[in-house]
Amino acid sequence: MFDKLVLASNNPGKLREFSALFAPFSIEVVPQSAFDMPEAEEPHCTFIENALAKARHASRLAGLPALADDSGLCVAALGGEPGVHSAYYAGKEGDRATRDARNNARLLTALEGSADRRAHYYCVLLLVRHAEDPQPLIAEGEWHGEILTAPRGAGGFGYDPLFLVPSANRSSAELAAAEKNGISHRALAFTKLAERLRLAF
Repeated sequence: MFDKLVLASNNPGKLREFSALFAPFSIEVVPQSAFDMPEAEEPHCTFIENALAKARHASRLAGLPALADDSGLCVAALGGEPGVHSAYYAGKEGDRATRDARNNARLLTALEGSADRRAHYYCVLLLVRHAEDPQPLIAEGEWHGEILTAPRGAGGFGYDPLFLVPSANRSSAELAAAEKNGISHRALAFTKLAERLRLAF
């Protein structure tokens, strides 16, 4: 088992979540920004292909095992959009907070008048032990809910203020971090990944 891996992301929200999830394994999660590497291209139409591209890129440049998370929000009434385009649904301009606000505004506009508010977060976690790993560890998770008509809550990131968790009757942004980390799409995927880690080492 290794004691350090590079996270193929510069997203501070993801770094917080994965650092907490890996803490019980005594694995340090280092963001790719610590290695001054450019972000990988994500040209593919599936989450898994994009995650694999990111993981191999980060592992190659950092010389460490790498974890990539490709995730997004899939809305039933929009045919699964924004999907793999979730992070840049309303464009790439501006900082992360600006993009999040713009993405949320575009989503609300797209769903205006729609009675079908069903949506799910999807996450694939992909871990390579080295850049040429022929058998990456892959785990998936889905978190089902609905899209609210207005943002609620100040926690989380991305679409969390609009994502209603029916079992809690709160938005994802209204959940405490520990609560979200126990039930989210990433938590579900991580539970599966942890089991595969135990079997692989």
